[in-house]
Amino acid sequence: MMVVFLKQDRDRDRERDKDRDRDHDRDRDHDRPRSQYKTAPSPVVHVRALCDSVIEADLVKGVDRFGLISYVMMLPNKRQALVEFQDLRSAQKCVAYSKRRIVNIAGHPAFFNFSTSQRITRPGGPEDPKHVNNVLFLSIQNPLYPITTDVLYTVCNACGPVLLPSAQKAKASLNGADIYSGCCTLKIEYAKPTRLNVFKNDSESWDYTNPDLTARDERRRQGQPALLGDHPSTYGGFQANPLALTHRMDARSSNNRPMHLYSSPDFEYVPQGRVIMIYGLNPHKMNCEKIFNLLCLYGNIEKIKFMKSMPDAAMVEMGDEFSVERAITHLNSVEMFGKKLNLCVSKQASIVPSQSYELVDGTDSYKEFTNSRNNRFTNPGQAAKNRIQPPSNVLHFFNAPPCVTEEIFQEVCEDCELKAFRTFKTFTGKSDRSLSGLLEWETKSDAVEALTVLNHYQMKNTSGPYPYTLKLCFSTMSHA
Repeated sequence: MMVVFLKQDRDRDRERDKDRDRDHDRDRDHDRPRSQYKTAPSPVVHVRALCDSVIEADLVKGVDRFGLISYVMMLPNKRQALVEFQDLRSAQKCVAYSKRRIVNIAGHPAFFNFSTSQRITRPGGPEDPKHVNNVLFLSIQNPLYPITTDVLYTVCNACGPVLLPSAQKAKASLNGADIYSGCCTLKIEYAKPTRLNVFKNDSESWDYTNPDLTARDERRRQGQPALLGDHPSTYGGFQANPLALTHRMDARSSNNRPMHLYSSPDFEYVPQGRVIMIYGLNPHKMNCEKIFNLLCLYGNIEKIKFMKSMPDAAMVEMGDEFSVERAITHLNSVEMFGKKLNLCVSKQASIVPSQSYELVDGTDSYKEFTNSRNNRFTNPGQAAKNRIQPPSNVLHFFNAPPCVTEEIFQEVCEDCELKAFRTFKTFTGKSDRSLSGLLEWETKSDAVEALTVLNHYQMKNTSGPYPYTLKLCFSTMSHA
C-alpha cells in the first residue's frame, strides 16, 4: 500500500516536472523577440515601438532612404505601423539595415520586421490598384505659409495632370514631403468621395477641367458694381513662381532623402495679412499683456483679442504683414506653460472690437496696444535696434535699475512663480543710469515663460518716484 502510494507520488512529481518544462519552453518562446522567427521576406514591413506623437509623414521620412513607398498604414493605438515598399528589395534593405543599426522615427528608435502580409489592404476600396480612389485628401501639417489651389496645383502637377489618373502616383511620391523647408508637410490619404463637385474657381477650389467656371460666375455678377473697385492696390497673397519647384519624382538630396518641394519662400512669399491666430495658449497662464510681451519682439502690436468659444486661442493684429511673418517664423511650435503654440495667418483683415469678458486671471479679453510705449518698431531708428532672434534659453535684459542684483532677480522670479535661472551676468555699460546683462535658464521653455511674464515688469526705483520698466529679448549668446 505504501509502495503504491510512493509510486503514485513519484509519477505525479514526474508529470509535474514535465508540465513545468513545457511551461518554461512556452514562456521562452513567448519572450523571444519576433525578429528571431523565420518570417518570409515581404514588401510589407511591420514597424513597432513608435512614440505616440508619430505621424505618417515622420515614418515616410525615416524609411524612404531604402526605396519608394507604395502605402503606409498607421496603427496609432498599438504604436505600430505597416509600410509597403514598391519592391521586395527595398523592404529587405530596410529590415537588414535595422538589424545592424538603429533607425530613428521622429527621434525615437523603432523596430522593423517583415510582415506576414504581402500587401496592405487599402481601406474603403478593392485590392486591385486599378480601383484605387483617384480623389486624394491632403492634410497640411505645420502650415507656416498660406496654401492655395495654385500652390497645390503646382505641387501635384509634377506627378501628372491634376485630373484623374495621377492620384496614386502623387500619393506615393508626395506623402510626407515638405512644401517649404521644415514646414507645410503633406499628409495624403485616399478620400472617400470618388468625385469632387466644384462650383467656382478661386483660391480655395478649382476645376482644372473647366477653366470657364470663373468666367461664367463673373458674367453672372456683371450687373452689380464691386464694393472696393476692380482689385486692391496691393495684394498680399501668395506669389510663388511655379518654376521655383526644386522637387521632382526622382529628386534626392545628398543623403537620398526627398528634397522639399519649394526652395526658401523668402523671395516668392508676400505676407497675406496683419492678423495672427494663436492656438495652444494656456488659459490659466496667459492674458493680453503676456501675449504682447512675447510678440512685441517681432513687430508693433495694435490689438489682441481672446476667443470666448476657444479659451486657448487668441487673435493678434500686428502693425504690418512682415511683423506677422517674423512672429510666425520664430514662434510657431514653441512650447510654453505645458502647451505648444501654433501660429498662422488669420483670414480676417483686422480685429473687430467686441464686448470684452473676463479671463481666468481677471483681466480683459480684449485690449488695444496701438499707442503703447512698449511697442519697439515705432520708427526706423528704433526698429534697427531690435534683435530679431528665435527663442533660446538665454535672455538679454536691459533698462534694469543700476542697483539690481542676482538675488533681486531671483526674488522676482519666485514672486511670479517662474523657474529659477541658473546663470546671471551683467554688462559694464557706458551709463550708470541703468543695467543690462544676461539671464540663462535650464531650458528654452523656461526662458520663454520668463520673458512672457517679466518683459515690461515694473522694478522698484530706490532713487526716484518712477519705476524702471524691465525689458527683455532673446539673446544671440548660447550661454550667459
